[in-house]
Amino acid sequence: QVQLVESGGGLVQAGGSLRLSCTASGSIFSFNAMGWYRQAPGKQRELVAGITSGGSTKYTDSVKGRFTISRDIAKNTVNLQMNSLKPEDTAVYYCNADRMVAGLLHDYWGQGTQVTVSS
Repeated sequence: QVQLVESGGGLVQAGGSLRLSCTASGSIFSFNAMGWYRQAPGKQRELVAGITSGGSTKYTDSVKGRFTISRDIAKNTVNLQMNSLKPEDTAVYYCNADRMVAGLLHDYWGQGTQVTVSS
């Protein structure tokens, strides 16, 4: 009964900012890691940023220095602050959470939120 709900997508001009939020139905500490993926038409879904239950973060090279992933434990929420947006950032962004259960990796996904960056 894991549910992830994203919000904050929209249309912005290049150089602008958006803040995406992902709210989980339970404590984010129940997951090994949470993160944001994105998928553009004709492309594979790719990891954008991730954060572990311990607070360690990672980013894909293309967003380093522009995006910041963070969490609000009390609100069961993971955020993605997206600055200096580029047209190539246009994609559907999905919240992801995973945890190991009995030696198997379980992935959970939000419904996705559209981010469109205009030139």
